[in-house]
Amino acid sequence: MKKSDEMREQILDIVNNQMVGNEPPETNVAYTRLIKQGYSDNDARMLLGQCIAVEIFNIAKHKQQFDKERYVKNLSNLPKEPGE
Repeated sequence: MKKSDEMREQILDIVNNQMVGNEPPETNVAYTRLIKQGYSDNDARMLLGQCIAVEIFNIAKHKQQFDKERYVKNLSNLPKEPGE
């Protein structure tokens, strides 16, 4: 398995954990909204994963802590591409 595939799977695991644990609840809100807009389950989860990827990038590259406010804002703006 390529590293990019491994990373995608790990991000999707985070999405699944957030949805099952309803933490943060905005993840499920965004998922439901995307499904109602006609996105498939897979596509909706991939969009949610983009928001997680932005946070991972900022933690790794810029040595920032997880920014829940930015994360929730990015979730609420989906399907628009998340901002950094």
